[in-house]
Amino acid sequence: MSGFVADFVGAEVRVSPNFGPRRDVSRADMIILHYTGMETGAAAEEWLCNPASEVSSHYLVHEDGRVVQMVREADRAWHAGRSSWQGATDINSRSIGIEVVNPGPLAGHPPFSDTQIEAVIALCRDISARLDVPAAQILAHSDVAPGRKIDPGPAFPWETLHAAGVGHMPGVVVAAAADPIAPGDEGARVECLQSMLNLYGYGIEITGCFDAPTKTVVEAFQLHFRRRKVDGVVDAETHALLTALVGELPELPLG
Repeated sequence: MSGFVADFVGAEVRVSPNFGPRRDVSRADMIILHYTGMETGAAAEEWLCNPASEVSSHYLVHEDGRVVQMVREADRAWHAGRSSWQGATDINSRSIGIEVVNPGPLAGHPPFSDTQIEAVIALCRDISARLDVPAAQILAHSDVAPGRKIDPGPAFPWETLHAAGVGHMPGVVVAAAADPIAPGDEGARVECLQSMLNLYGYGIEITGCFDAPTKTVVEAFQLHFRRRKVDGVVDAETHALLTALVGELPELPLG
C-alpha cells in the first residue's frame, strides 16, 4: 500500500490492513452505505483499521464532514459480509463501502448532521461519476443483507441524497386502493410482488407464498424507500413505490 493516494480529492488517508483483491470484476459498480453503530467516530476508525476486526470500508465519513479513506477503490474492502444483489453474492468485490459515523440503535437512531450528509453526497457523486455507478446501485447495507443488517437505518435521509442526484427514489406516486398483501397470503399477487422485488435486485425466492423471508425483504425495502412505516406489510403505498422503481430501471421495461 506504499504510495497510497486518496481516490477522493480532499480525503485523509489512514490505511487499513483489512483488504484484498477484487474477484472476477475489474472495478466496483455499486456503493453500499452503512452506519458505524459505535459510540464515537474515533472508535469506529480504530476498529476499521484493526487487523483483529477483519472488517474495513473504503471510506469513513465523520460527523464534522471529514472523509477518511482506508482502502483503495481498486481493492476489495470487507464491509458487506454475507449479502446479495441482482443474483451476485460477493458484494464486497462489486462495491465501494462507505461507513457514516452514527451510533444507530445505541442512541436511538439520532439524525445525521447536515455537514456529514453533504460530505456523503459529494463523495457518492464523485465515485459515481468516476466509476459509472448506476443510481439504482447506491444502496443500503440493509438492502443487500435483509434481516441481518438495518444500516444506515431509519434516520438516514435518502430523499436528501436523491434530491442532490445520488441514488434512486421514485417520483410522486399515486397509490390506488387495494387490499394489502401480508404474511400468510398466497397466490398470484404474492408471486408478482416477489418477482418485482427480485427484478429490482433483492435476494428473494419466488414462491407465491408470503413467508417470513418475504416479510424480511419487504421490511428492508421499506427501510430504504418508506421509512416512516416499516411493518413488512405491502399496503397500497408500498406497492406503488415498488412498481414505480421497477418501471424506472434502465433496460428493464415492464410488460
